[in-house]
Amino acid sequence: MSIHLAETAEDVSRVAFGFMASKALFAALHIDVFTHLSGGAKTVPELSKAANVPENRIETLMTALYTVGLVTFDDDKYANAPGAEAFLNRESKYDFGDYLRYQIDQQMYPFLGQLNNVMDGTLDPEAVDSYQHWMSDPDQAALYSNAQHSGSLGPGRTIAKTVDLTGAKNLLDVGGGTGAMTIRLLEANPDLVATIIDFPNVAEIGWQFITDAGMIDRVRYIPGNALIAEWPTEQDAILMSYLFSGVPGTEVPKLIERAFESLAPGGTFMVHDFMVDDDREGPSMAALWQLQHMAFTPDAHSITAGWLKEEMTNAGFTDLEDTAAIPGLTHLVYAKKPA
Repeated sequence: MSIHLAETAEDVSRVAFGFMASKALFAALHIDVFTHLSGGAKTVPELSKAANVPENRIETLMTALYTVGLVTFDDDKYANAPGAEAFLNRESKYDFGDYLRYQIDQQMYPFLGQLNNVMDGTLDPEAVDSYQHWMSDPDQAALYSNAQHSGSLGPGRTIAKTVDLTGAKNLLDVGGGTGAMTIRLLEANPDLVATIIDFPNVAEIGWQFITDAGMIDRVRYIPGNALIAEWPTEQDAILMSYLFSGVPGTEVPKLIERAFESLAPGGTFMVHDFMVDDDREGPSMAALWQLQHMAFTPDAHSITAGWLKEEMTNAGFTDLEDTAAIPGLTHLVYAKKPA
């Protein structure tokens, strides 16, 4: 893998100022810039009127968005870049702007203010230091869960296409949140029923998504902390998505062992999460996501697919496979419990 090494002050500044590009994106989402541009290119005055924002602010924001490649600029008019049109426009089928607008901007981004204190061990005892602590607040749980749902439907579809669950009857989704992944797996496997384990505030929100999907007769929730809750046994498939990056690293081998114990012979174990390459040279997005998670889970570990497969093998799993789920960001590792 080729990594661009910082050699000049400009290189270092580009990394340091990356957070400003993020805030430019969040600010644009906040005033629906990309949706306003979906109907065609607009001048600064036209966009100012559509967004009801003064022209000087629009001009400064659009200049920043242009420099990072989110919009084009031609004949004094701005238009969406292809990626922005496809993924940041509310009217697009593949829009995941709410995931960035709410969870990343309003929740994840502010947590980075804790990172220095996490690194030197001076984190305030009252600060959020775990998902359980965070999800105990109903408002935070609602904001996180609603945004996460929209961001998980796409990867859920990828997992459903990748892993053959033919013949499986029972799915256990550990830390399954609002059930986005479960919904996709059940859509692809009509004979499958599922159990989701997640915190009570999350389960309450998730039940509405399950209801809207018309799956109330195929899904049940176990409200609780997945690390200590009782798990059903003799499961044909177990999924853990975004779980390992949000728990202390010492819990990961224990979760793998519990999955092995809870699966029926021949059952499938699936892990989807942020993973860096075995040589730890990238990808950068996955590495940065792992760092961000550590800001509110101080004992989380940076995991790789190779290490994960080794732990699965130690627990008794066979037929291990791994593949990119969201290219450059997440990985899917899946295996079988011997029949």
